[in-house]
Amino acid sequence: MWFVAIGCLFVLLKWADFTAVATWSWLWVLSPFAVAAIWWLIADFTGYTKKRQADREDRRVAARRERHLENMGLNFKKRGTTTGKPRVQTEDEHRR
Repeated sequence: MWFVAIGCLFVLLKWADFTAVATWSWLWVLSPFAVAAIWWLIADFTGYTKKRQADREDRRVAARRERHLENMGLNFKKRGTTTGKPRVQTEDEHRR
């Protein structure tokens, strides 16, 4: 994504005849777009994008599970004790 942003900046600077970029060849101005395309091809071919997407999904599922456990008062990982309302004892437990 950074290569695309840099390419857009170079094109705008070349088009506006601003700074040293105005004297560059169009080949150099457009080269960040080629680098971005090559990066995307390599990332897709090696599975980098799929792995990042799977990691993001795993973090989302873990956060949702943690949130549900906390809402139910079953989250033992947070402070070593349960959270939420105390458990109501049954009559049998109360008589002991």
